[in-house]
Amino acid sequence: MDKEIMDLYDEYIHESLDRREFLKELAILASGTAAANALLPLLELNYAQAEVVPKDDPRLKTGYIKYPGVTGEVRAHLAKPKGDAKLAGVVVVHENRGLNPHIEDVARSVDLEGFLAIGPDALSPVGGTPKDSDKARSLIRQLDGQSTVNDYIAAVKYLQYHPESTGKVGIIGLVGEGE
Repeated sequence: MDKEIMDLYDEYIHESLDRREFLKELAILASGTAAANALLPLLELNYAQAEVVPKDDPRLKTGYIKYPGVTGEVRAHLAKPKGDAKLAGVVVVHENRGLNPHIEDVARSVDLEGFLAIGPDALSPVGGTPKDSDKARSLIRQLDGQSTVNDYIAAVKYLQYHPESTGKVGIIGLVGEGE
C-alpha cells in the first residue's frame, strides 16, 4: 500500500481529518472514488481476518484469568496445549492497542509450539482494553511505566509457579513508548 495513503489514513483515524475530507483526498490519491472505496476495507483493522489460530481450536485450552499485580488484579488471556505435560511459559506483551484479538491469537500460536502462554492486559489498572483500539492508545499513555513493568514481572512469576509450568519463562512482544 502506498505510504501516502497510509499516512492519510493515519491522519484520519487520529481525528485531524474528518471523514468527508479523508474520502476526498483518498479519491485523489487512488485516482477515483471507486478505487478509494475499494481501498477502505484494506485500511481498516479487521482482527478476524488476521486470525491464525481460531479461538475454539480443539488442540488448546484457553480462557481469561486474573493474577495479582502491583496495580491490583491484572486480567490476562491464558492458553495452553491440551494435555498434562508441564510446559515452559511465555508472557506475550501487547502493543499500544491493548490485549486485543491479535495478541490473543499470538498467544494461541505460541501455545501450539508447546508453551503455556499468558497475555496480560496492561490496561487493567484503567479498566482494561476497550473495543476501540484508538481509545486503548490514549489509555496506555495514562499508565505509570514502572508499575506496568512490575505487572509484567508479576505475570512472569505467575507462570513460574503455575502448576502446569516447568518454572522456565520467557517473554515476547511489542514494547514501546506508548505510541
